[in-house]
Parts: sequence; C-alpha cells; structure tokens
Amino acid sequence: MNSKFDLNTLIGFLLIGGILLYFGYFTGEEPGQVPATEQTAADSTVAAASPEEAVQEEQPQAAEVPDSLKNLNDSLANHTKYGPFAVAMLETNADTAFTLENELVELSVSALGGQIQEARLKEYQTYDSLPLYLINDNANFNLALVGGKRYYTADLAFKPIKSSTNELVLELKGENGEQLRYTYRLEPGSYQVQWNVTSQNMAQLLPGGKTELTWELKANRHEKNRENELTMTEIEYRYANEDDVDELNGTGTEEEQVEEDLSWIAYKQQFFSSILHLQNGTLENTKLLHQVTDEEEHTKYMAAAASLNTTSSGNLDADFGLYLGPNKYDVLAAYEQEFEQLIPLGWGIFGWINRGIVINIFNWLEQYGINYGIIILIIALIFKLILFPLTYTSYRSMAKMRVLKPEMDELNEKFKDKDPMKKQQATMELYQKAGVNPLGGCLPMLLQMPILIALFRFFPASIELRQQSFLWADDLSTYDSILNLPFEIPFYGDHVSLFTLLMTVSTLIYTYMNQQLTGSAQNQQLPPMKYIIYFMPIIFLGVFNSYAAGLSYYYFVANMITFGQQFAIRSFIDDEKIHAKIQEKKKKPKKENRLMRRMKDMQEQQNRQMRRKNK
Repeated sequence: MNSKFDLNTLIGFLLIGGILLYFGYFTGEEPGQVPATEQTAADSTVAAASPEEAVQEEQPQAAEVPDSLKNLNDSLANHTKYGPFAVAMLETNADTAFTLENELVELSVSALGGQIQEARLKEYQTYDSLPLYLINDNANFNLALVGGKRYYTADLAFKPIKSSTNELVLELKGENGEQLRYTYRLEPGSYQVQWNVTSQNMAQLLPGGKTELTWELKANRHEKNRENELTMTEIEYRYANEDDVDELNGTGTEEEQVEEDLSWIAYKQQFFSSILHLQNGTLENTKLLHQVTDEEEHTKYMAAAASLNTTSSGNLDADFGLYLGPNKYDVLAAYEQEFEQLIPLGWGIFGWINRGIVINIFNWLEQYGINYGIIILIIALIFKLILFPLTYTSYRSMAKMRVLKPEMDELNEKFKDKDPMKKQQATMELYQKAGVNPLGGCLPMLLQMPILIALFRFFPASIELRQQSFLWADDLSTYDSILNLPFEIPFYGDHVSLFTLLMTVSTLIYTYMNQQLTGSAQNQQLPPMKYIIYFMPIIFLGVFNSYAAGLSYYYFVANMITFGQQFAIRSFIDDEKIHAKIQEKKKKPKKENRLMRRMKDMQEQQNRQMRRKNK
C-alpha cells in the first residue's frame, strides 16, 4: 500500500465540497420566509372564506413559569421596592392589627407601618351619637430611612414580638441585621400611649445622624356646629427652651418653618386633641402644614415633619408620648407638660380668673352630680354675691345722680349758649359740693368686665358642658336651636337660639332701667350714647346666636339676678334722705380736689387764649 499522500484526491474533495456549498446557499429558503406555493395557498383560502367561515388561528400557549422562577421574580421586585426589608415583607402579614385598651381609650395598631390606625375614646360620642374616633384611617406616622433610596416605615410590615392588652412590641428586620423596634404601652386610666422607637445596626440607613418623622392627620368632625369646630381646630406647638405656645391657624392653606426646637406638637380640635411630644429630646427643624378641607366629615388637614437625632452609634432611641383625649383642664395639667395651655381660657387677668376661680368653683360643684344648668346658675349667684358691694355702690351713685337731676337741668339751661368749658366747670363744682362721683355708676361695671370676659372664654371651651342638656337645650356647649330657618339671615344664621333671645331682651331691659335710674344728665352731655348703648345688645344677638348655649344662659341669669338686686336695694334706699344729705354736704366747705384744679387751670388757659385773639 502506497502511504504517500495523494494531492489529486485532496483537490477533488475540495471541489466537490465547494459545489455543494454553492447550491445550498443560492437555492435554499431564507429563515422565516414562507415558500411561494404555501403563501399563495394561504392567500386564496382567506380570500374565499366569509367572515363567519374564517377560522381563527390558535395562538401559541406561553410556556408556564416554574414556581421557583416566580418566587425569584417577586423577590427581585420586593428587593427593588423594599431594599433590605424585602424578606420581612414576604414573611409578614401586613393586614394584621393589634388592640391596646384601657377604660378610657381603645387603640388599633396595624402591622403595616407599625402605626396606630384607630383611636376611639370610650367615654365620648359624636354629636350624632356615633363612636368618637380621633384616628380612624385618617392619620399617618412615618420615619424616613435612606439606603441608596428612601424607604418609609409606613410602607413596611412589622412583625409582632409581644402583644397584650396594655403593651405591644413590633419589630422590623433587615437582611443585613438591621432592626427597628416599636414598643407601645397604654397605662390604666391614661389617655396617653407611650411609644418607644429603637434601632440596631441601622446607621447606614440614618445618614448624618438624623431621620425625619412625619405626622399627618385629617381631623374628623365631632361637633354639631361645624363652623365653630373648624375655627377652633388648629396646630399648636410649645417651644422647648421657652415657656411659650404658638399656633398655626387660618381659613386656607398655611405653612410654617419653625427653627427653634419644640417639646410638643398638638393637633387641637374644639374639645379634643392629639399631642405628640418627645420625652427624651426635642423636635428640631419642624415644618408645619395646615389646610382647611371641604369634606363635610372632616375639618382640617394638619401635618408636621421634624428631625430626630440618633445616638452616638447612629441608631434611634426616642421615647414619644402620644396624648389622645379630651381638652379638659385637670386631665391635661396632670401630664405636667403644659398641655393645659391648649384650652383658650384667655390671656392675662382673664386667664387667671378662669384658672384660679372659675374652674375651681366649677369642679367643686361638679362633684355633687348637679345638673350643669344648675351649676351655671350657682356660679352666677356666687359672682353676683361677691360683686354685690360694687352693685350697691353703683346704685347709690346712680340714685345721687337722679336726685341731682333738677339742679343739672338748671345748669344746662343757664349755660345753654355759653362756653362749654364753663358749663363743665360748674357741673364739676356741683358734684364736688354734693359729694357725688360722676363715675361712681360706671366704675363698678368696669370692675365686673374682667369676670364677664373671662366667662366669655370659659363656657365655649368647657368640655364639661358638651352634650349636657338643660331645659330645651340638648347640648350646652353649642347653640340651642328652637327653630331652624329655611334660609340664612346675614350676621344671624339659619336658626333661632332661645337663650340668646332671652339674654338680648334682658340686656335691653337692664339698659333701659339704668337709663331711668341715672336720669338724662349723662345723655344730655353725650346724646349719641343714648342710642349706642341700645345698639350693642342687638349686635350681641347676632354674635351669640351660634355660641354655646351655656354662655348665653349665664348672661341671661346674671341679668335676672341683677334685676332682683336692684329691686331689693331700691326698697331700702330713700331718695329724699339722699337729697337731704347732699344739701347738708353742699353747705360744708369743700377742699378743692385735683380734678377741679385741673378744670380751673384749663379754663384759665382757654380764657387767656381768647383774650390774645381779641387783641
């Protein structure tokens, strides 16, 4: 056998392979191209068939994705959305809710966000007798975490560690050992839930040593008079380094950036408040938003965003207190955080009268279980007895003015066309000789004004009167409508409050009686005052028509007690005896007082000016 390689044979094989490649390339079908014969047949079939006879081509079925691949896809999506907490979201049931309660409050805490989703006050109801919720899926507590992107705790599901009637521990774990724990405690007899927030291994998610807490609430409507409740709903906050409380209110959208540190923020409503305060630190760089809503079931949307400091290790350790309860002075004061400043009792002397006198008398009477209408009557009697010496002095002063009326008429006639200054001087000389103080009737009334103004602030803010009935009024904290009008009267309203009508009529009668007691001397000096004093009660009719019935009732009762006092005083004050004493005093020499000297000086100065002009 010849082992020599045959070159001719090799060349032959190469030529044969080239020919085969040539025919295969130029005569074969392109990928995806339908052969001409098959395409023509398909076209003729479609053209010949009617729409009813056309057969729909069956779409190819997608291949079923294995469960393992589905789980992998879900895991990847969750990891993109929830980052290190993706595994926790898969393992935790976010729809779970837990209950905390005592004899005053019932709370429902959701696993989603680990936040309170419901807060019901057991001892109170809405104006239409429904359960009263401060929180009912209308609030949001949220911490911002940053790890490549921002994550919000409100979107993350917490796992329960401990759950009982008074304590709940929830935990959020990350895949790299991150841990965020919420602990809620609700003590017996308390409206405040303790909320402790701690973290471990989360420094990488809390850059800069801070995180932002946001708190949102859309306030539920609770009261009959929505407009009044709307006006009294606002954000209030207390500065950490000052004994001062400020507020954010308005009729539209209001925003505010508070640079000072805050100790607490309150979403105050007419009779209830939600107050968040940090017990082991301060709220820094706080942004506030306040907005009126058009929804009938809500009043305002309120939101706050504040910075929280982390510990030296970069973790959180924040002890919050969340008060969810009534605006009752003693209850708020018991927490020793100046919460009681939320109740609008008035500033200065008005607030002092309410805090030091009115509230103590009110609480003392309340403990006997007396109807609140009777309590208001007793308070009116107590104040009228305290002020009786002033009332008696005022009446005697008016009686003296009445006795002097004939002499005052003579002076008016004598100086009718003369210098008004001389007339005024002669009048003051008459008062001095008679021993009469022309302000004697007004001064006691001025001294009573602080009490009247203090009570004007107290009754509308008193939750004790809420839903307490008396006579025809079913709620002394709001207006007592005896007739609902089919239309609205400008400056008056769409209803008729009977206590307001009684107050207005009694005030007009009281004004008329004072005019008769004092005579017409003062009106002759200031004629417009005769009409202005009658105009004011009419103004009050419109103002008080939508106010608390307890307030109008108090003013009405106070007027009636005053009538009784005046009739009693008049029965043992003799005008003739007063006139005789005045005539005796006029005979005695009187030392010129400071007012008379000033009047003479003014008269002399005016005379000098007149002489200079005549020269």
